[in-house]
Amino acid sequence: MNEEALDLFLSSLVSEGWLSNERYCEQFIHAKKNKFGRYKIVRELEEKGIDQALIEQYLGPLKNQELLYAKQVWQKKFKFLPSSKEEWSKQARFLQSRGFDVSLIKKILNAKEE
Repeated sequence: MNEEALDLFLSSLVSEGWLSNERYCEQFIHAKKNKFGRYKIVRELEEKGIDQALIEQYLGPLKNQELLYAKQVWQKKFKFLPSSKEEWSKQARFLQSRGFDVSLIKKILNAKEE
């Protein structure tokens, strides 16, 4: 398939609604939100060439629930609050590597046992 035919094929997919950056962005965020924070999701979408405005549009609703998702990721890995500075740092690094904001990490790790 030559380049011109490929461009024509891709254009037809876009015009018929089969190929959509909006739908891709929405589905990508939906699939990743239970495992990763907004920073990692944004970085991966930007690497895939998705426009920043589109990313923000679909990430908006996630902001209200990100603390919940971060707690779920943390609980799945650690179960208990850190008992030392070293353990706190280990847990914080894990959450930060998953793309969660430092303020969320502090809320989770500095919480009192319930």
